[in-house]
Amino acid sequence: MLRRDIARTYQLMEGNLVKRWVDCARSPGVQAVVVLRFGQWLYTQNTVVRLLLTMVYVVANFLIKTLWGIELGRRAQIGEGFYIGHFSGIFVAPESKIGKNCNISQGVTIGVSGQGERRGCPTIGDNVYLAPGAKVFGRITIGNNVKIGANAVIYRDIPDNATVVLDPGYKIISMSGQKSSE
Repeated sequence: MLRRDIARTYQLMEGNLVKRWVDCARSPGVQAVVVLRFGQWLYTQNTVVRLLLTMVYVVANFLIKTLWGIELGRRAQIGEGFYIGHFSGIFVAPESKIGKNCNISQGVTIGVSGQGERRGCPTIGDNVYLAPGAKVFGRITIGNNVKIGANAVIYRDIPDNATVVLDPGYKIISMSGQKSSE
């Protein structure tokens, strides 16, 4: 999965081969995803390896949080091709589920909310874009191919192929390329 994550960032970079690789290595989003995947890999290892390398993960994760403001819970289920376009103020709760090729921007929160059986984290489909400042929380489902606009606050299910904007809260403005009648 890490190869696909880095490949998505590499494809979006400009310049020659060396410049693109250097830009990928310097990218806070790539660094955060490398630490996330390393932490997830540690869960699959035997006790000795976990004991030896857990402190490396803890320090690296601390640095990602403090330097870049990116907190990715390593228990979160995040599909391949995960792309963080800009850093700072990003939080993904450990119980979140995110599909393939998800793009998130600065200031995005994917978090837990609710009470009783409504308590939980979002399940986000494939090919979803979360614009700067978007907040998605609670036991909800975000469909595939969804675009969530800047500063939108999402607390209910969103169907596939929707584009959502702040109005306040949110408003679906299109579905599968069709304009809304509102």
